[in-house]
Amino acid sequence: MATTEKPSVESWRSAITEADGEQLRIRGQAVVRLMHEASFCDVVGLLLRGSTPDAGERRLLDAILIAIADHGAGAPSAAAARMVATGNRQAPEAAIAAGVLAIGDAHGGAGLACFGVIQDALARAEREGQTIEAIAASVVEAARQSKTRLPGFGHRMYREDPRAVALLRLSDDLGKSGNGVRFVRAVEAALSGGAKPVPLNVDGAIAGVLFDLGYPALAAKLTFIIGRTAGLSAHVIEEYTRERPMRIRIPVTYDGP
Repeated sequence: MATTEKPSVESWRSAITEADGEQLRIRGQAVVRLMHEASFCDVVGLLLRGSTPDAGERRLLDAILIAIADHGAGAPSAAAARMVATGNRQAPEAAIAAGVLAIGDAHGGAGLACFGVIQDALARAEREGQTIEAIAASVVEAARQSKTRLPGFGHRMYREDPRAVALLRLSDDLGKSGNGVRFVRAVEAALSGGAKPVPLNVDGAIAGVLFDLGYPALAAKLTFIIGRTAGLSAHVIEEYTRERPMRIRIPVTYDGP
């Protein structure tokens, strides 16, 4: 009797984590050893970039996660998390997920967009043999002509984003500032010559620093998500412990037929 062979199922491939039933390793490094010797930022760097950060890089990554951990209950991600928490009192994971889903191009996405601008600008500077400052000036002029906003610059609350200032100063002090930081500073300087100065914000500073540290572009948004999850957790806890269920009610004025 002929037998029918079952089709083989191709296994997934991953170079991130190995779990063999005896040991757990991330990028080849034993998790138990990391638990004893490393920090959470070390593991974030190991996961996102593939290598453990040195002391200066660790301090910068820690500063980034602190800078974007929370920005108040009015931020879209926090508001979304609290909205779900007010109606769902048994599933904090749903509220946290709602907050993460509110992160996008307008909220938490400027760092990724700015990272792309940095990559294109520095490639152009090398290709055309121009200085980073000259390229930055042309980028600003093009944005003014097209009346578009440069991602990573300007803030609805701050005339000068204190988090951006602190992060770049720390990067300088640790000897980690490179062409990414140089470019965002050059753009900020070019923008200061307009009718209304537009300061570098924390998203742009993060993009410049992560570029110089050798992280992939997506890390600019992913670090925002990682850091902001801590703040979302606090908002969900506060909603559960301080507020009554269904307390968030948004006034709506009907203007239909």
